[in-house]
Amino acid sequence: MNERQVTVQLSQGLHARPATLFVKLAASFSSEIGVKKEDKHVNGKSIIGVMSLAVAKGHTVTLTAEGADARLALDALEQVLISEA
Repeated sequence: MNERQVTVQLSQGLHARPATLFVKLAASFSSEIGVKKEDKHVNGKSIIGVMSLAVAKGHTVTLTAEGADARLALDALEQVLISEA
């Protein structure tokens, strides 16, 4: 399993719009994607799960990916969390 810690840089955190973008991108990969904040771990392809983490700017999350395209998934998902684009 690949793992990466990312400090969220989005000004509004992982609210509805960026969470939707994150989940859609996660779903485009064949790997299983997870997001962990503190002691809560959720499926990165679930909008309800991702929103339930209540990730704000400055929070650190751990992204996990397991599968053939795990590294590519982590690279792409990290970019969603650190850029305002």
